[in-house]
Amino acid sequence: MIGLLGVTTLVLVAGPPWELRAAAGGTNLKPPQNVEVSIIDDTFILQWDGRSSPGRNVTFSAGYQTLEMNNWMELPGCQCVASTNCDFSSLNTNVYDKVKLRIRAEEGNNTSPWQELDWFIPYLKAQIGPPKVRLEAEDKAIIINISPPGTKDNGMWDMDKSSFRYRITFWEDASGRQTTVETAYPKYLITDLSPTTTYCLKVKARIFLLKKHAVDSPVYCVNTTVENVDKLPPPENVRVSGENQSYVIQWNYTHKNVTFQAQWLPAFFKKRPADYEAKWTLVPGCDGARAAQCVFPQSTLQKGTYFFRVRASSGNSTSSWSREKEFDTESQTVLLPPVVIMKAVNSSSLRVFIGSQNKSAHQHYLLTYEIIFWENTSNAERKIVENRTDFTLPNLEALTMYCIKARALLKAKKWNNSSEFSETTCERTKPGSSHRAWLAAVLCVMLAAPLLLLTLWGLRRLVNYVFFPSSVPPSTIDEYISEQSLKNILLSTSEEQTERCFIIENGDTIATIKETNQTEDHKTYNSQTSQDSGNYSNEDADNVSRASNGFGQEDSVWQG
Repeated sequence: MIGLLGVTTLVLVAGPPWELRAAAGGTNLKPPQNVEVSIIDDTFILQWDGRSSPGRNVTFSAGYQTLEMNNWMELPGCQCVASTNCDFSSLNTNVYDKVKLRIRAEEGNNTSPWQELDWFIPYLKAQIGPPKVRLEAEDKAIIINISPPGTKDNGMWDMDKSSFRYRITFWEDASGRQTTVETAYPKYLITDLSPTTTYCLKVKARIFLLKKHAVDSPVYCVNTTVENVDKLPPPENVRVSGENQSYVIQWNYTHKNVTFQAQWLPAFFKKRPADYEAKWTLVPGCDGARAAQCVFPQSTLQKGTYFFRVRASSGNSTSSWSREKEFDTESQTVLLPPVVIMKAVNSSSLRVFIGSQNKSAHQHYLLTYEIIFWENTSNAERKIVENRTDFTLPNLEALTMYCIKARALLKAKKWNNSSEFSETTCERTKPGSSHRAWLAAVLCVMLAAPLLLLTLWGLRRLVNYVFFPSSVPPSTIDEYISEQSLKNILLSTSEEQTERCFIIENGDTIATIKETNQTEDHKTYNSQTSQDSGNYSNEDADNVSRASNGFGQEDSVWQG
């Protein structure tokens, strides 16, 4: 029995503590159910269902843990709570850190198991609460002053105060027809209202580009005042534009013999709920203007967003300020088309230079250029975007005409602006290496052709002279060789040829014969034909010798 009791006791000790207390006569507590966390602005609420029996003294306690913590800590504002919710807004943790909560029920020394929640990030779980609104009434206008949601410094929306946008819904109390406007600034003016009329409105805040649930403010109502008929009306339809090196402010006004005054205010001042009336600055050249416009240099303003307002004066009477006009120098300034120059670098690239028609007007802007170029003989366009004003178009064809046009692009956070395209400029690439080689070959051929022809002509003469000599004898020989003698040369050797011998009657010199030949005054000579047998003897040789010794005498005879 003692052994069995010892085993039973061991099992009870090893079990959960609430089971041990229940066995000792305590009550079995259940953990809280349907536990949820609700965060609106800087208010953190933990709520649950207790379901405790009436008359029991049950309380609840919660703990928390972050990723950097190894142990659980008590959740401030949520210890020994008798209700089914608690406020732990005093929790000193970063709203961007992950947090985990747990809660249990307690009754005296008895406790329930812990009910743990999933990890969450307070900033992502938070909702945007209603903003605070204060109204100021005029005869035909209502000034709305809005305080952004959240009240703590370094609180939930501390980093988002400048990102809030406000949706204002207002209506005339009698008609009930609602009008909605949206602004990014906590001070807004509603104009063109009726005097002595009740208007109501509500405001909802949201964070730009962040989808979060938002809560409308309570409904606020105000009565406009009685109209002052002696007061000058404010200028209407204020507009601002930028051209070349100047800004132009224009407005509409029907009364005559009045002067005008214009002021400007950097937009970042309006992001702050504090009063910024002293921050308005007089626009140069717009104090005492008599025309319904004024012009001032663009160098007066740095790039950014500004507000402009105008009022009229006549003697001691001054109108209210006009409705404020928002103007962004980056998006609403007119960009002039750029100037484009293009030069050939080599056979495959062109260098492009882009300039501004008015450098001083855009000196504060970071412009991008959209470039479109194409072959002059083709409609296929190619587009590139460059931040530089000096760049090269590569991978082009040699000796090809290319055309180009460009426009300036200005990209801001809220708007995009662009100029018109520039005038089209065309340029031809330089010839490539293949073209230069072809040109050199043509020049070489042109230079070498005469020399080659002369060489060929000389070779032809040499070949003809060596292998094909002329068949026509010189003129001095042709005079003494008749056609019949030439025919005899061509006769067969089997035929016996007849030689012709001449008997010189006058023994003059050869020079004399040549002279008589030229004068066609031939000496009289006799010829006799002999048939030579081809047999010779010493006697013949002696006769020839004697004849040669007697050359020059009239009676000398030469016999073949």
